[in-house]
Amino acid sequence: MEYNRPTKHSLTLRGHRTSVSLEQEFWDGFRNIADAEGMTLNALGAQIDTERGVDCGLASAIRLFVFHWYQDQSN
Repeated sequence: MEYNRPTKHSLTLRGHRTSVSLEQEFWDGFRNIADAEGMTLNALGAQIDTERGVDCGLASAIRLFVFHWYQDQSN
């Protein structure tokens, strides 16, 4: 299995442009979840941003969200 460096991806959260560095697998999972939930990437990103703690960066929060979403799907 090959592992790649995270790449920057742009999001607009509540009118504010930002970027997150994510591995392609997490970005693909994030996109798939947004599609499955009928949301835009920006809306899902804003939801995750609102729910994350102050000690958790946005990229980490997205990774954890993706991980837990897929984990819940397998149960």
